[in-house]
Amino acid sequence: MRTAVKKRLQYLILAVVTYGLGFYFLPDITLVDSEIASYFPVVVAALAYFIILPCCYWFWVIKAGEQKSWKLIIAFSLSALCARYSFPESIATYFDFINYVRYPIIAILILIECYLLVTIIKGLWQARSLSGDPRVHTFDKYKEDEKKLTAALPFAWEPASWYYALPRLTKKHVPVMGNLVLKSASWTHYLLLMTTCILLSLILFKLIESWSEIAAWVVAAICAYSVIFISANFRVANRYSLYVLGEKLIINNAFLSFMVIDLTEIESVKNEHFEQKESPETLILGAKKQANVLLTFKQPQPYVSMLGQFIEQHKSVRLNVEQYDEVVIQLEQVIGKDERLA
Repeated sequence: MRTAVKKRLQYLILAVVTYGLGFYFLPDITLVDSEIASYFPVVVAALAYFIILPCCYWFWVIKAGEQKSWKLIIAFSLSALCARYSFPESIATYFDFINYVRYPIIAILILIECYLLVTIIKGLWQARSLSGDPRVHTFDKYKEDEKKLTAALPFAWEPASWYYALPRLTKKHVPVMGNLVLKSASWTHYLLLMTTCILLSLILFKLIESWSEIAAWVVAAICAYSVIFISANFRVANRYSLYVLGEKLIINNAFLSFMVIDLTEIESVKNEHFEQKESPETLILGAKKQANVLLTFKQPQPYVSMLGQFIEQHKSVRLNVEQYDEVVIQLEQVIGKDERLA
């Protein structure tokens, strides 16, 4: 996981903890005009909401992720909303404006999301007859528009999980060049995840059953449904992590992350051993902190992770591949053939 993604997750965790503490402690605070000390928790919360969190958002999300500066409004808006419902009532009333501002904002967002959903579902329906990984077709369709891409990919992950989980559907899958060295490819890892998923479903059912049997069945069923995703993750890591589809190279870093690279965009491929400690920010696809194949691109290529919600650009990528000599030879052949056709 790259630094930009780590920092975004760190901000998310910090925000959840900060707002959670605010909602837990502040409602019990009684403000007394003559006692300055009674305002101390509110002052601390205000500093956390409107100084610390926006600063973290600026450095960890906007700067680290090269996002637009206007997105800082998101941090302030969220803090104002949480302040309205977590601060003592005498102070919370000053944030009533958020109740009026939120409605037009929500309406605009809903309209945008509805437009995106209609466009995406229509595109996915038109692509239903295409064979192969639905994520690849979705990526190819929306790669020029990152907003549509991040909205469309989660929809494509669902049919993709069934496509890879059921062996019958992958009978006509194109031949693979090789496989990345991945922990997810081991039977031990697969059985451990399956066992954990089933046990967790049973535990959640027992915990919720006394409150609501219907809710218990729903939650347990959603948790148990993860066996499809787990099976897909295992089969992708075990069999389909590196292959060429048409004129594109597909690299599946298990099932959560992937790259789709036009063969014409590959500048060079070489056998080169590398330890990640030499350069921590280098993208390595494979379970270990080492690599044996280096792919260099003519221009930065997108690496899609976390169900399509994180998209990073990389000028090169290192792979930890089984039988790397054969992989390099095959890649050189397909790249050379593609260049001759061009």
